[in-house]
Amino acid sequence: MSLRVALCKGINRLFPLPVHPFNLNNQGIMTYSRWQYEKGGDTIKFFLEFADEKQIFDGKTVVDIGCGAAGKTMYYAGLGVKKIYGIEVLEKYRREAEELAAELGAADKFEFICADGAQMPFENNSIDTIIMNDAMEHVDEPQAVLTECLRVLAPGGRVYINFPPYYHPYGAHLSDVLAMPWVHLLFSDKTLIRAYKQLAENLPDGEARIAFRISKDEHDNDYFSYINKMKVKRFRKMLKDMNLTPIYYHEAPLRGFLTPLAKIPAVKELFVKMVVCIIEKEKELGL
Repeated sequence: MSLRVALCKGINRLFPLPVHPFNLNNQGIMTYSRWQYEKGGDTIKFFLEFADEKQIFDGKTVVDIGCGAAGKTMYYAGLGVKKIYGIEVLEKYRREAEELAAELGAADKFEFICADGAQMPFENNSIDTIIMNDAMEHVDEPQAVLTECLRVLAPGGRVYINFPPYYHPYGAHLSDVLAMPWVHLLFSDKTLIRAYKQLAENLPDGEARIAFRISKDEHDNDYFSYINKMKVKRFRKMLKDMNLTPIYYHEAPLRGFLTPLAKIPAVKELFVKMVVCIIEKEKELGL
């Protein structure tokens, strides 16, 4: 074990692990889909500062990109949707998602689709609402996904985006085993990959966790493939490059008293908890 990996793991022991659905599932406390369902309200709370639940869901055809085991999708299904599709690149979640839909009596409204958000199997102008909760930082091609959203949205339809930027204290999305805040600022990816593997390998689902987060590049080197390191600055530049003007945009601070720091360009990336963005497709836009 290298000194850096040992140091990372040693410091990590000083911090209690945050509640994480992977660990809850291992402990037999709650499945991933049920955890998502219980947290469903939290996934849209930032949007409710601009639009109410009825505007977002009631009578709408909805797509949830990055649905995981579709627990949050089922929460949305209970808010009056006409039809809701869960888009997820991991086929392994289908069974859990469909079982929860049946359990909640929402099977007739829900369809799980294993697909990339950049290539959705929908007609042009066919979707009323798209939710991207905690997904923009995971997709391989963020601009392609947003372009695809605009293609499938009906005129006047909206895409609701919220994500924690990469320099959030837990923006590396490794908190199932690495509890240290801002660990990705203190250690290199190479060190984090080795530490993560060592901490996860003996867990009941350790092999699956490692495969989910880590892949090989063209040079046979490990890299974190589950995250694109989306930052506030990068997201804003993407909107500008695409000539998109959100109807609502907000950078929520980690805590209220940190609001001034979350507004200073030089350090804001460290103190923004959530980027919230709502984009409406123009009615005359012929996409």
